Amino acid sequence: MEKPQSHNELLPHLFREEYAKMTAVLCRHFGLRHIEIAEDIASETFLKASESWAINGIPENPTAWLYTVAKNKTKDYFKHISIFETKIKSDLKQDNHKQETDFGFNKQNISDSQLAMIFAVCNPINSNESQICLALQILCGFSVEEIANAFLSKTETIKKRLQRGRNNLRKDNFQIKSLNESEIQSRLKTVLKTLYLLFNEGYFSKSNNQFIRKELCSEAIRLILTLTDNPLTNTPQTNALLALMCFQSSRIEARTNEKGEAVLFDEQDKNRWDKSLIEKGNYFLVNATNGNEISKYHLEAGIAYWHTTDKKDKWKNILRLYNQLILIEYSPITALNRTFAFSKIHGHEKAIMEAEKLNLTHNSQYHELLGYLFAKSDIQKAIEHYEQAIKLTKSETEKQTLTKEIERLKRKNGR
Repeated sequence: MEKPQSHNELLPHLFREEYAKMTAVLCRHFGLRHIEIAEDIASETFLKASESWAINGIPENPTAWLYTVAKNKTKDYFKHISIFETKIKSDLKQDNHKQETDFGFNKQNISDSQLAMIFAVCNPINSNESQICLALQILCGFSVEEIANAFLSKTETIKKRLQRGRNNLRKDNFQIKSLNESEIQSRLKTVLKTLYLLFNEGYFSKSNNQFIRKELCSEAIRLILTLTDNPLTNTPQTNALLALMCFQSSRIEARTNEKGEAVLFDEQDKNRWDKSLIEKGNYFLVNATNGNEISKYHLEAGIAYWHTTDKKDKWKNILRLYNQLILIEYSPITALNRTFAFSKIHGHEKAIMEAEKLNLTHNSQYHELLGYLFAKSDIQKAIEHYEQAIKLTKSETEKQTLTKEIERLKRKNGR
């Protein structure tokens, strides 16, 4: 990725990459009950960077600068904020937390803090959906809009869910600490789902008018690699999810052209696929077979693997895996993807009947799929479905791609 040239370009990248890490270390120090203090210090650090870098220029090591300022602000907080003496100090003593300000933002501390924090946030005191929302916001730095997109929910619903979840965490009075094996096993499923949603928001982004957000995909892979480094979290499911992310990431560069327009799978330049990531995907998929469990991540990783090959019976294997996946966990997206694979084997006419049974009339991808399926037999119907997809999608990139396809079909139809 090209290095940003100004502080206005650099700071958003650093915010996404470092804010959550900074908050995790600070929160481990203050205690999760006082997460707002950690978030305030992290936010003030980036505000100071915005002000200072605009006047003095970007420092030689921007990341180190941020962590130095955060550490100094933490020391100042302990020295000067009266609330520490009146309330927080007694709470920290009660929570058995260290009160000294001598802590570091070294690589190991950041890694340990993030791993501990995500398991702390994914606490059974909250519902699974609340756990995921909290982890996406606190650990991954998601905005309310991004979380709403990930859950296909209204922003007000997510705001209320986050507020309830945070209140429950405060009342539970627990700490960010090393968890035992049973605690990790009980929460790992939610942690993996959180990282799955994080990756998907990057790979199929519908917020900020961006089609792909590479930094979110990279963040998800970085976090799940942390899980594979720990014997208690290096499970077959973890490896299967990591394999899926590698296979999907291998095609990121080919999913858009030089103009930033989306490129459909059938039209992608395979020379732009990252073969090293495909090899890593193969490696982690093999690791994922070290057990008897077949999870949705195993099946999705298998589907992604077959997409990277040109082997005989490729689409038959993909359809077979989708048939299994839809039984394990049904979703509209899975059903639509299965129908696309179905069309590759049984033809568009039969696939149209399969798609129409789903009746997902308020889903943009449903109309996009029908537009694709009708394009060979009924151009007018294809155009109508593409136009409906444009009305329903939030993605500007998708709108541009569909508009371009409509124009192509109109030229073909002599209009």
